[in-house]
Amino acid sequence: MLKEYTYLLIDLGCILIPLLASFHPKSPFYKEWKWYLPANFFVAISFLIWDAAFTAKGFWGFNEQYLCGVRIYNLPLEEILFFVCIPYACLYTFYVWDKYNLPSLKSTNWLSYSLASILLILAVSNYNRAYTSITFSSLALLLLYLQAKKMNYLGSFFVVYVIILLPFFVSNGLLTGSGLKEPIVWYNDEQNLGIRMLTIPVEDAFYAMLMLLMNLSVYKWLAEKAGGYKTTLKQLLYDQ
Repeated sequence: MLKEYTYLLIDLGCILIPLLASFHPKSPFYKEWKWYLPANFFVAISFLIWDAAFTAKGFWGFNEQYLCGVRIYNLPLEEILFFVCIPYACLYTFYVWDKYNLPSLKSTNWLSYSLASILLILAVSNYNRAYTSITFSSLALLLLYLQAKKMNYLGSFFVVYVIILLPFFVSNGLLTGSGLKEPIVWYNDEQNLGIRMLTIPVEDAFYAMLMLLMNLSVYKWLAEKAGGYKTTLKQLLYDQ
């Protein structure tokens, strides 16, 4: 009876606890919404355009028996909500980690540049595999840019990302068929490396990293800009 709500329940299950916890006085992430929500909107739109194009080309698709039936353009409602629910849950985790100054990498030069180099090599050598080449090259370029700009949140991001890999394997495993008769999301293996972590294409881990790092970067940028405007305003008021 609930089969057609499987994907929707996965989305809601991922965001429920982080959303409720956002109003806890010790971790009031809701106060960050004025920066986070615009950031998420921008990134979600970018990924939805990519998603819709890949769906139209048959690079991946969705199993109707696990969907509620509501579609916007060629994407199920659940897939659209994925780009809202998953980033929110993960960015809330990063917010808490950062707020309490939990351990982070002191230097990310070696990790960022090494990972970016490997990803670029794989992207170029697999230029005919759309999911592999686009995901790996996009993440590599983002890492190179952020590292060149010496963004200090990268140290925390890498640590938090490793931590959230466990829930990632649970939620993404369900989406790709772990524990189900058929996958909710299917992939055309001609467009990826064909390497699976259980049922999950290896590209998914880097796709998730790209999505989360973009959300974090835009959110941090907006918050920093807002802080700069507030500082300037205070200076103007005090100068007078």
